[in-house]
Amino acid sequence: MLIPSRTLVWGMVGLLAAAITVSAWSILQPFWWPFCGLLAAITLLDLLWLLWEGKPVEVQRQVPGSLPVGLLHAVKLHVSHRLRRMGRVQLFDQHPSSFLPQNLPLDLRIPPGRFAEVSYQVQPLERGEHPFGLCAVRLTSPLRLWQRQFLAGTAETVKVYPNFAAIVRYALLATDNRLSQIGVLQRRRRGEGMDFRQLREYREGDTQRQVDWKATSRMNKLISREYQDERDQQVVFMLDCGRRMLARDGELSHFDHTLNAMLLLAYVALRQGDAVGLTTFATDQPRYFAPRKSDATVNTLLNSVFDLQPSLRSPDYYQAAVDLITRLRKRSLVVILSNLRDEDDSTLAPALALLRKRHLVLFVSLREQSLEQTLQQPITTLEEGLTYAATGLFLNQREAMMRKLSSGGVLTLDTEPQHLAIELVNQYLELKKSARL
Repeated sequence: MLIPSRTLVWGMVGLLAAAITVSAWSILQPFWWPFCGLLAAITLLDLLWLLWEGKPVEVQRQVPGSLPVGLLHAVKLHVSHRLRRMGRVQLFDQHPSSFLPQNLPLDLRIPPGRFAEVSYQVQPLERGEHPFGLCAVRLTSPLRLWQRQFLAGTAETVKVYPNFAAIVRYALLATDNRLSQIGVLQRRRRGEGMDFRQLREYREGDTQRQVDWKATSRMNKLISREYQDERDQQVVFMLDCGRRMLARDGELSHFDHTLNAMLLLAYVALRQGDAVGLTTFATDQPRYFAPRKSDATVNTLLNSVFDLQPSLRSPDYYQAAVDLITRLRKRSLVVILSNLRDEDDSTLAPALALLRKRHLVLFVSLREQSLEQTLQQPITTLEEGLTYAATGLFLNQREAMMRKLSSGGVLTLDTEPQHLAIELVNQYLELKKSARL
């Protein structure tokens, strides 16, 4: 594609103005046509030179094969050319449509025989597989009168996962014992289970089986073994994939916030020695991931849900509970991740009653920030007053349902999406401390 440059366009405007002037001054007319011919020859020569150079620009893209959703990532471009002149290049990378770009297009000036390494940032907003197309290149002609647009580089596909960056940060802070920086409360239990914790001096009340006789002989004093309670349990997530999870607070949907929190809790639970599993409901293709506690469990979970998208279905909690109860024999902590509505009582109450017969149940509901903001807005019109009243009624009904669930023996957590991950981890650690799990 050939595109006239701004220089050429403004030159044509100036030529039109000159034509008006010449038409008024007849003394200049003998010079007009030679002048126009010279300009046309220069313009044509510049165009032919640009066409003769062909497509001399090469672009190589460097982007990670997997990206966490919602975070900014740098995409690097290595640009080189075979020109014997200064290469004036404009680049626009054909990124996936669901990525928000920054710093595009890129304007470059590359000396002959050199190359340039530049980068721009993208923010993925949807999970799944997303294609990068070829890079659109605009090469400016030597006299800057024309631009030639063509495609360069190669196409490739990247996978966008839930935000595993939170797991990395948790692991780093846990190593330095600084989890409080992200709001995680560290809790440790002491007990007399069968998991060895440390050696210490004998204390009055220690049983004989706690005494480590080899260490005692080396230290010439009684040394006891301290044990911690065995906490080897199962955590199973019931993930609502219904239409309510399409709601957005900020750039991410409630469903994406839920996946991020689920993966962080899965990582924490695995570090605590628990097995982790997953089941989905209110989706066209339900998925089940049997509880396991291998080192590769988090990666397997990531690959199991990275392309999972909410459907337009309504959640049927009872059917989901029936499906899970037939598969899950061992007592587990069942974490239901959803968005509560008052109309859910017909299927939710029987589902929770069925699950509580064998399992410990934690029901997690996400609050919409927009509803809280509505109650904080001043009321100036009748419509705003009606909206305020309806919002208040809706929130009161949901709060009453959460109290009803709690009084029935179900653990509940009602929180905003941005705080879900940390509050969910703290709730889990509290359960470990209280020995309910």
